[in-house]
Amino acid sequence: MNSYRAFRINFKNSEHSAGIEELLLDSPEKGEVLIRVRYSSINYKDALAGTGKGKILRHFPLTGGIDAAGEVAESNDRRFKEGDQVVVTGYEMSATADGGYAEYLRVPADWVIPLPEGLTLEQSMALGTAGFTAALALHRMEINGQQPDMGPILVTGATGGVGCIAVNIFDGEGFEVHAVTGKQEQQSYLEHLGAQEVLGRDKIPPAHHALERAHWGGAVDNVGGAMLSSIACKIKPWGNIASIGLAGGHQLNTTVMPFILRGVSLLGIDSAGCPYPLRTEIWQRLATDLKPRHLDDIVQQKINLEQLPDTFERMLSGEIFGRTLVEV
Repeated sequence: MNSYRAFRINFKNSEHSAGIEELLLDSPEKGEVLIRVRYSSINYKDALAGTGKGKILRHFPLTGGIDAAGEVAESNDRRFKEGDQVVVTGYEMSATADGGYAEYLRVPADWVIPLPEGLTLEQSMALGTAGFTAALALHRMEINGQQPDMGPILVTGATGGVGCIAVNIFDGEGFEVHAVTGKQEQQSYLEHLGAQEVLGRDKIPPAHHALERAHWGGAVDNVGGAMLSSIACKIKPWGNIASIGLAGGHQLNTTVMPFILRGVSLLGIDSAGCPYPLRTEIWQRLATDLKPRHLDDIVQQKINLEQLPDTFERMLSGEIFGRTLVEV
């Protein structure tokens, strides 16, 4: 096979375009691995890149998709051999390097994680960057002293990919979970995943004081903006906030009071640039103690490459919840 199909994103003459193209297949150079992609997934960042509604790609054209799982087709690195099952998430995929929306993917071997025992390729992409990010948030919060007896964990954007997995794995670790969503019709779904309480966005009003009554022991915030500002002054002493998303805006209007008078910690969760040793540790946990108990229910749909554009639009318009698996 000397060609393969890929979902390419381009921006030329001020016009955004995206669609399936045939590309020539190149062998990996020294230190690279060629992967036969079986599965990918859709994250919010992918939808922004694929529609041109977010400045994600830094040069064009590129293949979209920040996640990929498959078998090594050819290796030019001694750590991997043909047939090895592997996972790649984040790094520079769909930013400055080609991503996982393709039948083949050539990447540096330093980006490649051997598929952990306990996960199938399909399950690894049911998790993908979203699951990895949720697990990384829990891991960092635990290291920083977060414990179930400190109080409930608030999860914002709870029906999104990161949110619903966070609800499931925090509940599995013994935390009481309070989920915030604008999709009140999904209350029973979130309760099934492990939320003890489901709150509408209107239940998290803007902050009026530097410190307000403390409600939660910690939080996983997928929204940012005014939501994060409101949460910060309502966290109990020594609690942690894992800051993950910015769907509500990137500006943060707050004071230092929660951090210096209550010892609250704001932890930035960078899944794309996570160091390799920690990355392998998190994937091992996702295959063992942090593996979501309801992973099959978290995956709400499976699509192919041709269905990407429509699915991107539906995600950005708020029509999709849970995880979307891409079968390449």
